Amino acid sequence: MADRTSTATTPRKRDKTHWLYLAVIVAVVAGIVVGLVAPHLGSSLGVLGTLFVSLIKMMIAPVIFCTIVLGIGSVRKAASVGKVGGIALVYFLVMSTVALGIGLLVGNIISPGTGLNIASNPGAGAKLADTAHASGGTMEFITGIIPTSLLSSLTAGNILQALFVALLVGFGLQAMGPTGEPVLRGVGLIQKLVFRILAGILWLAPIGAFGAIAKVVGDTGFDAVIQLGVLMLAFYLTCAIFVFGVLGLILRFVAHTSIFKLVRYLAREYLLIVATSSSESALPRLMAKMEHAGVQPATVGIVVPTGYSFNLDGTAIYLTMASLFIADAMGNPLAIGEQLALLVFMIVASKGAAGVSGAGLATLAGGLQAHRPDMLDGIGLIVGIDRFMSEARAVTNFSGNAVATILVGAWTKSVDHRKLADVLDGKDPFDEQTMVDDHSGPQVETTKEPIAV
Repeated sequence: MADRTSTATTPRKRDKTHWLYLAVIVAVVAGIVVGLVAPHLGSSLGVLGTLFVSLIKMMIAPVIFCTIVLGIGSVRKAASVGKVGGIALVYFLVMSTVALGIGLLVGNIISPGTGLNIASNPGAGAKLADTAHASGGTMEFITGIIPTSLLSSLTAGNILQALFVALLVGFGLQAMGPTGEPVLRGVGLIQKLVFRILAGILWLAPIGAFGAIAKVVGDTGFDAVIQLGVLMLAFYLTCAIFVFGVLGLILRFVAHTSIFKLVRYLAREYLLIVATSSSESALPRLMAKMEHAGVQPATVGIVVPTGYSFNLDGTAIYLTMASLFIADAMGNPLAIGEQLALLVFMIVASKGAAGVSGAGLATLAGGLQAHRPDMLDGIGLIVGIDRFMSEARAVTNFSGNAVATILVGAWTKSVDHRKLADVLDGKDPFDEQTMVDDHSGPQVETTKEPIAV
């Protein structure tokens, strides 16, 4: 008891990370200025953003592995894990379909692109479609989940491979019972090391943000943004409606939680995503924050990585709205029947988006090539502003996965609602120094409280 009291009264380290995120904002502004004043220099600085995102991606596999092994290894009932995964996949399918439908609805109401009569860019769409089809289709995507070796899953950079191997190791340790606890304690220490390394990498975020924004502005300037601003505003508005309207209502009725409080809790992650235009840059922090908010590690470890491959709500909205825009801008609007057929097609196409480099644009090209080849060259119309739209895609995808984690936790009774309320109300702040709670110790101590079935 004395130890617990002393731990509780130990003052937290002073949080200095607010300077980091202020520096990110300054870096974004500086990147815009450089891109406008010296476009060629701005374009050449894009490598800084690429390097930073690569550093973050380097840490994703270890984070997923440690989180899932600790989570599953500490749960006694294997059926509980299967229940979490099943509910998550059904939810992902439903919500991505809803997102596609909302994209069609808003696209028809606003009709962005009508009257623009912009000339297409022949050949641009075909190259992107080849990128999409290079992934090999659905079966290739599924078979690619199995790595060539146990250790290669941690080095290949494939999220689903890391998830697959972590599940195997977690179930193996679970079957070992008490004899596997030393291994779990070791993995717990490795997890702390991984998060400390990640915390250090995040201090490079201003440099990455500066390079990424400078390249975008240097490549496109603001002419493309102004010319196609209607589509951008419509897309941003649709994403906001989806997050605060659809997801917000579901979160309120199911988990009795405010979407606005959740967004405030994840504010720094949103800034990181906007600066890098990659939701993957915030994946490790999302997992750490969801655990801190009271969702059990096993649920976080399954829902978040799987959601990054199957729950791409922002990408789904983009696919339908961009298709309507291209058709309208080329003077060949889609009939209702064609829109519904495209909706069904994109439900399938969007599931493979995570396996494609430049997911949103390449998947759109692949879908149009298979469904409406005559619209393929229209892809060149939005290439110039796709980078700006990708930020809204990434933010929406991230929001969808954060909400999904809490919802699945509520449905499987694997979330501590009191803890969640305290965290979102600011009574239990997230430890920015280590990204995991130093006082919690190895997570194998959660063995006594399995997920309810």
